[in-house]
Amino acid sequence: MAGRIPDRDIAAVRERTRIEDIVGEYVSLKRAGGDSMKGLCPFHDEKSPSFHVRPNHGHFHCFGCGEGGDVYSFLQKIEHVSFVEAVEQLADRMGYQISYEGGGPSVQRDRGTRARLVAANAAAQEFYAARLKEPDAQAARDYLTERNFDAAAAAQFGCGYAPDGWDTLTKHLMAKGFEAKELEAAGLSKEGRRGPIDRFHRRLLWPIRNLSGDVIGFGARKLFDDDTMPGKYVNTPETILYKKSNVLFGLDLAKRDIAKGHQAVVVEGYTDVMAMHLAGVKTAVASCGTAFGDEHLAMLRRLLMDDSYFRGEIIYTFDGDAAGQAAAMKAFEGDQKMAGQTFVAIAPDGMDPCELRQKSGDAAVRDLVARRTPMFEFVVKSLLAEHDLDTAEGRVEALRRTVPVVARIKESTLRDGYAVQLSGWVGWDDIPAVRRRVRDEARKFARGGGAPAAKRRPVDTTQIEAFPAPAPGIVRPRPNDPTLWPQRDALKAALQYPAIAGTVFDSLPPESFTHPAYAAVREAVAAAGGTSAGIGGAEWVDAVGRAAGDGTVHSIVMELAVDPLPTDDDIAPRYIRGVLARLQEVWVGEQVAELKSKLQRISPTTDSDEFHSLLGDLVALEQYRRSLLDQAIGDTSGEGIA
Repeated sequence: MAGRIPDRDIAAVRERTRIEDIVGEYVSLKRAGGDSMKGLCPFHDEKSPSFHVRPNHGHFHCFGCGEGGDVYSFLQKIEHVSFVEAVEQLADRMGYQISYEGGGPSVQRDRGTRARLVAANAAAQEFYAARLKEPDAQAARDYLTERNFDAAAAAQFGCGYAPDGWDTLTKHLMAKGFEAKELEAAGLSKEGRRGPIDRFHRRLLWPIRNLSGDVIGFGARKLFDDDTMPGKYVNTPETILYKKSNVLFGLDLAKRDIAKGHQAVVVEGYTDVMAMHLAGVKTAVASCGTAFGDEHLAMLRRLLMDDSYFRGEIIYTFDGDAAGQAAAMKAFEGDQKMAGQTFVAIAPDGMDPCELRQKSGDAAVRDLVARRTPMFEFVVKSLLAEHDLDTAEGRVEALRRTVPVVARIKESTLRDGYAVQLSGWVGWDDIPAVRRRVRDEARKFARGGGAPAAKRRPVDTTQIEAFPAPAPGIVRPRPNDPTLWPQRDALKAALQYPAIAGTVFDSLPPESFTHPAYAAVREAVAAAGGTSAGIGGAEWVDAVGRAAGDGTVHSIVMELAVDPLPTDDDIAPRYIRGVLARLQEVWVGEQVAELKSKLQRISPTTDSDEFHSLLGDLVALEQYRRSLLDQAIGDTSGEGIA
């Protein structure tokens, strides 16, 4: 029996391990000043980072859920291993040899249940990969070759082949010292009539790895018509290692690119992940044996460091059929739970990424991702496609279907922008009426009066002119509301840095500030002479405060005047430009929608001059809008946004 691990070895391994490197494999960390790094907590779901790591002290702590400890505690909690296994994992990682008390370094130790199962899966992967080269695996090699995957690609992703025979793998692993109960616990074997037998037979296999790169299970693809195993794809059953809701195929390869590029591409299968990576899209992942769900999304958010509107982009690739569109609608529901941008990329002719690469090459796969469509736009346009927008009846019914959907967008500025776009897409002349209706629906939903869009009663858009106005009175907004941060930071910039905010801020229309309180502060700034009035400091804040009048608004002015921007003074101008560009982009988007609506009502044949004049204005505005969005993303994405 193995001896205990001495305290000196426990201390030595801890001291030689950089906790930020271990935690960084699961969470995207960024500097938070001094000896501190922060990220989204892996132990509870959160939108803003409260999880801190202190590298010099070797500890972590989450101010949200209270979890904390050293690097051993982190591994125990994240991997569900014992303390001994955590020490041994880190020792193996750095090549440190533990001298067990009571036997010395030569003691044959029991590496713990989890470690034994990891070792069994690793040995199985080596076995399967070697068998892929044997003559009986020709069908598996043909399957890969037909999809433009060569031997190097198969090796990169660890592809293998489960041979015929009842217990070929089982006997191989038992000869290496593994017990039958361990192989069953690992999901590699199962009990047959005459003893343990292999779980997979005559199938192409992909190893499924955790974030650390350990093989924890396999996905198996049917190759032969006489295969009696149920399903085209079969995965390892749930084990202490493999929880299908907590693993994504390809994430071990993609995690660094996801964290670096703040982008993740979600595809539907193993070959799609391979095609994406080989085409240069290194951020592709896929769920294993289950639909992409909330726990998968939480895993990606931690790597994306998705703590602001501009950080974290998830792109879903769906087949262009009805099932793919249904998946997009489901993803729309999930999108409301994260602050990052979500997009949809659908290949032509219903192809998946693997088929697209086969037909059109690597560039087409990269272009598919580049031409992504915002999730909200995709969902709304999918609903609009079901109606005849050339008729008044069709337009009314389209608005009945889509107004409640747009109203469910939580970020108010984005929601208002889509309300304007919806008017143009439908060809509805009264843009302000559609915006009022969307806002009214959003308020009802926020008060709990709205059900999911698919279950709600259709809106009576025939009475679209008679919507009620917002209730009077000003309610103080939540300072940490992520949907209002551009408005809040723009006002902070106007109060604290009026010379920098300047004429750009003053030119913003009142509609840019959708929250009544922030709109009132904007009016107070204008009433005080605007940021170009030539005064600053306490005198400027006092002038705006006096112009506010209302006690609540005055209090908010004082609050915004002292609440610091989430950036350093030396780069404040760049950050302010980005925030203002974001609000400008929404405003320009409204003008773009109005032009599109006008173009839809003008005949390019009978009113050629007016049509081409408007078209020229539209192209110019679209270019200006894109430049604003690029500036907004570029100037704010590198900063810590509250």
